[in-house]
Amino acid sequence: MLSILDKYIIRKYLGTFILMLLLFIPIGIVVNLAEKIDKILENEVPFIEVAWYYLDFTIYFANLLFPLFLFLSVIWFTSKLANNTEVIAFLSSGVSFYRFLRPYMIGATIVCIGALIMGMFLAPEASKGFNEFTYKYLKKGKKDRTRSNVYRQINDNDYIYVSYFNVKEKSGNNFTLEHFEGNKMKYKISANRIIYNNEDSTYTLRNYSKRIIGDHDDILISQKELDTVFSFELEDLTPVEYIAETLNYTELNSFIRREKARGSSYISRYEIVRNKRWSLPIAAYILTIIAVAVSSIKRRGGMGVNLAIGIGIGMIFIFFDKIFGTMAEQSDFSPFVATWFPNFVFAILAVYLLKNAKR
Repeated sequence: MLSILDKYIIRKYLGTFILMLLLFIPIGIVVNLAEKIDKILENEVPFIEVAWYYLDFTIYFANLLFPLFLFLSVIWFTSKLANNTEVIAFLSSGVSFYRFLRPYMIGATIVCIGALIMGMFLAPEASKGFNEFTYKYLKKGKKDRTRSNVYRQINDNDYIYVSYFNVKEKSGNNFTLEHFEGNKMKYKISANRIIYNNEDSTYTLRNYSKRIIGDHDDILISQKELDTVFSFELEDLTPVEYIAETLNYTELNSFIRREKARGSSYISRYEIVRNKRWSLPIAAYILTIIAVAVSSIKRRGGMGVNLAIGIGIGMIFIFFDKIFGTMAEQSDFSPFVATWFPNFVFAILAVYLLKNAKR
């Protein structure tokens, strides 16, 4: 059963967090619009697409920075409680510091559940719209995927190569498919051009040739044009750089399994995205404990000192998150360790600060 104290703090916790989002998200939109307005006008982007872009931007921005907003909101309203001597009154009435912390943890649980739902389902859809708009109108001419010298393993036995991939036409030049059984190549298919047909999900191979490798003699088959079926789509062969961000959790797990089988070099990037779907919501608990421990003490400098400390800690958290994420993407560093290490370090800091605040 929640007490009056619990309801009061939970209301403050959630209310201040929502207020922080309502304050900072419009600022983010205004700053982004001021930066992008020239390109939007230059490309004559329809108003409805701009509106959808900023709706997606709102969800994308909120999901990306919600730990920082949460952290600052808890410091803000807890500092106000401390400056009004409300924290002292609570603790003097016989409430232990851990009991005082309980409604904060309830509030963090509510935020964590909301962040999980957003990160698993809403943010991926918003990220898709956000990135597609960005590459269509704001980064015209910039590649959002590998198009030249595409080499992929599509299953345990088959490897394909395309010298150039055209996204719009769903076609590739200088296509080859090599089929192995064990360490021995059994046959090789080549074509000057491969075209995917949307109508019946078939492929047209132009200047097709197939070499079947025998023990003594090879068999060569060639045709001017051949329609056939493969177990892949051309667009799957060169996924956009932001593909992992646009998939919900179930789709992302399936996608990572397929990419591992194909020998993708971007597995670390995809696994970081998957791990962050869990690590960021869990950070809500850790940052809440740190925020309460820092701001529940009445300081001579008032709220300004607490906010300065909070902003400093928040920036360090984001710095750790970005640095280790980049390390995992560009090296053999474990994506799991890279994603969870900031939480681990700040969990230790939370325990230390909590013990000192309790005293």
